[in-house]
Amino acid sequence: MTSTTDHSGHADVPQVVFACVRNGGRSVISRVLTEHYAQGRVSALSAGTQPGEHIHPEVADALERLGLDTSQEVPTRLTRETIADSTMAITLGCGEECPYVPGVRYVDWPVADPGGQDPQTVRAIVADLDERVRGLLVELVPDLDLGPSVLA
Repeated sequence: MTSTTDHSGHADVPQVVFACVRNGGRSVISRVLTEHYAQGRVSALSAGTQPGEHIHPEVADALERLGLDTSQEVPTRLTRETIADSTMAITLGCGEECPYVPGVRYVDWPVADPGGQDPQTVRAIVADLDERVRGLLVELVPDLDLGPSVLA
């Protein structure tokens, strides 16, 4: 398991990998939101079992409208090593295709795929993931000051 120190000197920064099939929507949203709120106290990765060529444009648009940068997001293949180096793996629709690594905590978030959806549907998916990510961060880093939701 990876153990790092963040910029404020906190040791043992948990690493979470968000996994979905194409790594173009749900996992990207979750990673970007986690990095935004965690302020370096949690490391977030996203990966896919069958990564696409780019993130979904409707996802990039929705996140950019909330002031979140997606310009560096590139679909990445989910590997056993990525999971093994993480504290937690959160699956978002990759099911049995996700490699299992003993000792890593797995959680499944049943969230709709935003790929090809209209802006209102994508925003609803972002809102669902925003609530889940904020709850996860309170669990992982109880003393973290989350600040207001990007959707507020």
